[in-house]
This record gives sequence, C-alpha cells and structure tokens, in this order.
Amino acid sequence: MVQLTLTDQDAARLKRALESYLSDLRMEVADTDAHDFRAGLKEEESVITRLIDQLRPQAVPDPRTAAP
Repeated sequence: MVQLTLTDQDAARLKRALESYLSDLRMEVADTDAHDFRAGLKEEESVITRLIDQLRPQAVPDPRTAAP
C-alpha cells in the first residue's frame, strides 16, 4: 500500500487536477466506440472518482454540539 502525505493546499490542488482530468476522460468515454477500450476508460474513471472522494475534506465534528 502506498501512503501519500499532502498539505491541505496540495490535496485541494490535486483534487482539482483530478476533477479536470475526469471531465476530459468522461468526454473520451462518450466518444469511444471500441468496446474494450471503452471498458478500460470506464475502469479508469472509477479509480479517479474514488481518489477524488478520498481527497474530499473530512467533516470535523463541532465539539460544542457533541453529546456529553
């Protein structure tokens, strides 16, 4: 397993870059007729989507609203 440590700023930049790539990738999937190639692109889309989800900031519970 690879573990990557990023600053919040770097994580945000990486997330934006992946979102931009994902947009282009989705257009490529839509324009592709070759079934095998399309399947590979859709698998890549799934991986990129999962990475973006992992880069979303985690909600930090507000200690003022936490149950005692």
